[in-house]
Amino acid sequence: MHGRDKVESELSTEKVGKLLVRYSLPAIVAMAASSLYNLVDRIFIGQGVGPYAISGLAITLPVMNLAIALGAMVGVGAAALVSIRLGQGRGDEAGRILGNTVALNVVLGVVYSVSMYLFLDPILRLFGASDETIPYARDFLQIILVGNPFLHTYMGLNGIMRASGHPTKAMATTLATVGVNLVLAPLFIFVFDWGIRGAALATVAGQLVGLVVVVSHFADKNRKLRFRHGIFSPHPGIVRDILAIGMSSFFVQAGASLVAVVMNRELAKHGGDFAVGAFGIVNSVLMLMVMVILGIAQGMQPIAGFNYGARLYGRVMRVLRHAIVASTLVACTGFAAAQLLPGPIASAFTNDPSLHEMAVQGLRWAFLCMPLAGFQIATANLFQSIGRAKLSIILTLSRQIGFLVPGLVILPRFFGLAGVWAALPISDAASTLLAWFVLRYERKRIARLDAVPQG
Repeated sequence: MHGRDKVESELSTEKVGKLLVRYSLPAIVAMAASSLYNLVDRIFIGQGVGPYAISGLAITLPVMNLAIALGAMVGVGAAALVSIRLGQGRGDEAGRILGNTVALNVVLGVVYSVSMYLFLDPILRLFGASDETIPYARDFLQIILVGNPFLHTYMGLNGIMRASGHPTKAMATTLATVGVNLVLAPLFIFVFDWGIRGAALATVAGQLVGLVVVVSHFADKNRKLRFRHGIFSPHPGIVRDILAIGMSSFFVQAGASLVAVVMNRELAKHGGDFAVGAFGIVNSVLMLMVMVILGIAQGMQPIAGFNYGARLYGRVMRVLRHAIVASTLVACTGFAAAQLLPGPIASAFTNDPSLHEMAVQGLRWAFLCMPLAGFQIATANLFQSIGRAKLSIILTLSRQIGFLVPGLVILPRFFGLAGVWAALPISDAASTLLAWFVLRYERKRIARLDAVPQG
């Protein structure tokens, strides 16, 4: 049996729990490692540059999240579409999706970088930068934006590599980018004394290494899914389908960008620059947990997408149940760490007493309803995996735009800084309840599809 045929056979016949472990572990390692190097970057910056540098880095979150949003929109949409097309036996179209993914990411990456670079200072002021924090934010982003097209293209190709049956290699590629960053960041910050610019240079160097690896993979002429002549020309139908499915991921990160803007402005208003820095610390730890859960969801994606395309709907629901259980266990671990060890966690980032105190408070609030997040994230990602883009978008936006942003606007008016932090667990609870209602409806729809005889 050929390698590709073997992968397709396993996706449709092997126990879904075993498949989820096989596909999730590489994704978990990759996602956690990617988040971990952002966390370690903040530790290096906090200890090697200072507390205002931590706050300046937090100001860059909206710009970074929006860049990732554009890359994820193409990469995640293309990965889901490739899985579905391979499940349907349409390998030629999967190849055209690969080529269109490269073209879209290069164009979007360049356009975004140039646009942001031209108006960087006014944008940073709008996002909450002060006279003390804007130099750090500017120095960091000027370098990151140069490398942004590398990031976009790497994200897209790495997602397709994982979705097309190479999860371990996708993980290894991400680990390579993380390794480069972790080696170079302390060297550039502490030895060469390049400060926050050194952290940015290390990040871009890691992304460039990852890009070289994924391009080499798809340039291999022995692979069934590879670069071929003619696949890079934009095809309106493929572009539309990629963007439609990936729009949910775009809204996740774009919503995160909006949340970061509102959060930073409210924190600066009610707690000053150090409150903004505390959010930078909290967000780093929070994203580590979320990325592990997203790794589980990414492991679920090719299994759910392939079996949905093959009309094996029972397997789709079984893999969702496994993903929810695993995600909830991870979320509970994060909750316990934040409630029991907030002081040691904050101390890793800063020795400043004021920043430390605010970070401890933020950690306890932000993780208060974390155990619910596993269910909400897994459910939203299921709908994305099976091409139900609208429902995925609704569930994704519910937490950030539907619940969190209004909470950030309203609660601080009555409770000050505590109100800013309290908006986080309230939005987690409300969005999880919505996801539960939507999943009940969709289970009935899938059951009806399962009852229809195959033609």
